[in-house]
Amino acid sequence: MQGRDLREQLSAFLARREREFIEFRRDLHMHPELAFAEHRTTQRIEERLTALGLKPWRLPQGTGLVCDIGLEEGPVVALRADIDALPLNDEKDVSYRSTVPGVVHACGHDVHTTVVLAAGLFLAQQARAGALPGRVRLVFQPAEELPGGAREVINAGGVDGVDRIFALHCDPRLPAGQVGLRTGPITAACDQLMVRLSGPGGHTARPHLTADLVYALGKIVTELPAALSRRVDPRAGFSLVWGRISAGSAPNAIPDDGVAEGTVRCLDDDAWHAAPDLIKELLDSVAAAYGVRADLDYRRGVPPTVNEPGSVEMLQDACVRVLGAQAVAATPQSLGGEDFAWYLENTPGAYARLGTHWTAPADRPMLDLHRGTFDIDERAIAVGVQLMAATALTALWEGVRPGADEQVEDPALT
Repeated sequence: MQGRDLREQLSAFLARREREFIEFRRDLHMHPELAFAEHRTTQRIEERLTALGLKPWRLPQGTGLVCDIGLEEGPVVALRADIDALPLNDEKDVSYRSTVPGVVHACGHDVHTTVVLAAGLFLAQQARAGALPGRVRLVFQPAEELPGGAREVINAGGVDGVDRIFALHCDPRLPAGQVGLRTGPITAACDQLMVRLSGPGGHTARPHLTADLVYALGKIVTELPAALSRRVDPRAGFSLVWGRISAGSAPNAIPDDGVAEGTVRCLDDDAWHAAPDLIKELLDSVAAAYGVRADLDYRRGVPPTVNEPGSVEMLQDACVRVLGAQAVAATPQSLGGEDFAWYLENTPGAYARLGTHWTAPADRPMLDLHRGTFDIDERAIAVGVQLMAATALTALWEGVRPGADEQVEDPALT
């Protein structure tokens, strides 16, 4: 399909149905559901797909689904959307405000779901016309915020046979109409750890007869991040930050246990895999110096999301083809976690950022993610649909650039 033809077909498709997709997103926003409880959301997606004669199948836990579009033979490209909401109150004064107390789509998953669904409906139209050179798999994933949903999809065979996979995420730092791209790490690994210290407590007048557990805990909290900064390559972006410390209940008594909890974030896959053993080694060395026992509970979250270069090129080509060169923007690395990374452990792919900030009025405040006030310029939905549909087709064309009408200089994506 020539670049101009694709742009015109997408424009005609959205001219007829953009309002419908905005209303669908608003319906999801009014009825948010938490991780692995997305029953209504799953049903609404399923209804739209089955109405076209498609055959989606639900994941074993009952929420989330997968749907194939196109040929049985040939390459397979997946488009992934996350469908769960956050446990926050909706603080917006809008007609589509959440009707569920304490639950809101404050991360844009309602947008991601709408974009992938709408892109899938367009691609199904292409398939019926014999213009889909392969198969597109739509993945509507539950529980990104938990996390756990990506592993559920993978374990259920949801990405078996997939050659490439793509996703996008709302970015309130970018104006609607812009798409942020980056080669290599785009989000960080995010793990949690708990350090529990124990030792003989006693009177603060006789610390030499006890293990001064509070002092030892303070040393661990300060020395562990310092030691890691000298044991891990600085280019790995490794960060250990504590969020909770607890020990003791009286000013003149040395307690016999204490706890520190925090997060580990990292941009490098090798450093992430090595982190638990390295932290355990350093923790034991500090604890031994003060005569306390240190137990480490290291809870894996997600690996870093590392965009594969060829897949980023496909996103860029697709963006230029249907949105124009001016829509491509470089995006910085983030230390936030994203479970799309699990797919990229074994399948090449890439993750883009969809600008959602209002372009008018110019003084409208930025509405950040994971806040009860978060909302989007709904014109971003059409931008996302065009990007994802064109990316799927570009990937099925194996990166060939047939009839691209515009060229773009490399926007320093790395």
